[in-house]
Amino acid sequence: MMTENARRGRINSTLRRFLDSEASGGMLLMAVAALAIVVANSPLAPHYFSALKSYLGPLSVLHWINDALMAVFFLLVGLEIKREMMDGQLSTWSRRVLPGFAALGGMVGPALIYVAFNGSDPVALRGWAIPAATDIAFALGVLSLLGPRAPASLKVFLAALAIIDDLGAVVIIALFYTAELAFLYLAASAAIAAMLYVLHRRKVNSLVPYLVLGLLLWFCILKSGVHATLAGVILAMFIPIRLTPAKPEASEAASPLHRLEDRLHIPVAFFIVPIFGFANAGVSFASASLALLEDPLILGIALGLVLGKVVGILGTVWLLVKMDWADLPVAASKRQILGVSLLCGIGFTMSLFIALLAFGDPAFQDRAKFGILGGSLIAGVLGYLVLRFAKNETPAESSAATFR
Repeated sequence: MMTENARRGRINSTLRRFLDSEASGGMLLMAVAALAIVVANSPLAPHYFSALKSYLGPLSVLHWINDALMAVFFLLVGLEIKREMMDGQLSTWSRRVLPGFAALGGMVGPALIYVAFNGSDPVALRGWAIPAATDIAFALGVLSLLGPRAPASLKVFLAALAIIDDLGAVVIIALFYTAELAFLYLAASAAIAAMLYVLHRRKVNSLVPYLVLGLLLWFCILKSGVHATLAGVILAMFIPIRLTPAKPEASEAASPLHRLEDRLHIPVAFFIVPIFGFANAGVSFASASLALLEDPLILGIALGLVLGKVVGILGTVWLLVKMDWADLPVAASKRQILGVSLLCGIGFTMSLFIALLAFGDPAFQDRAKFGILGGSLIAGVLGYLVLRFAKNETPAESSAATFR
């Protein structure tokens, strides 16, 4: 008979495997998104929407989630981008070429399709960036469900592409979705950023001063008119990734960036992002009809996610390989690149976030949610099916010539 300690150890190891799995965060996000839709279309809907609008101090519950909790999400995104750019999959220009240009094509293609449907409506046009985003947790979660059917190089390519896509989304938010600026708070934000720079230059390894200044930075940016979540990305830029010379014997994982990234991974993946998904995916289908299939805003988002990502990413990869500027990921086939392009059409978290910034009108937000949910679902299912039945190439077949 299994002892109590053995049983507890098995439970702990099972929980740890679940928390460490790339697929787990994506599956949880799918579950809470589905739950939000169910609740929003049930007798609990009035309580659901009223709870999100209720105030806790100076902000509503929804604003605390979207402006405060999501700043922590963007902090983790910033840490991941910095780590990969300095010491990971994107540490050299040769490694950045294929995923970098593919990510750019994957943002331009969906945006052009959206503009083609909504160019005549100045209000709807504000949502041009909604289908340009990729949800890295969802995309990697679906890919990891395929196990050995997807070569490791394909996962590296998708992760690098999605990280650069996130960087592009951050830049878009900063440039195009900023309200009127309060220059006094903007100046205070710049002063705090200068203090963070001094800490970084002096190689301060303790995370406490960075996090205290980061909290002040979040408050000042919130008041400045720039979206508060950008404070997370700015803070991440100044978290040191290299060890100080005083501790050469310490492992790389002991650097402030690695420590903070490690501590944030589980709460962000299993608390912050699911809460964001539950709070923002709830959309009522009470007024839904076949007319939604003709709504240019919904079509622009859905087709942008499904078709725009494929055209942008696959077309860019084909062009780079054709021009001998890059090679396909090792052992990856053309069909697998198609599958990854489709998975990048899962825009859920970042697309929802941009939709909330683009549209103040709840009616426009709901229409955008229809497009995001529909497009992400179609892209995810198609991407999984394509990759499920695609075969890995042999080393000889996976050369650049296979795309010609």
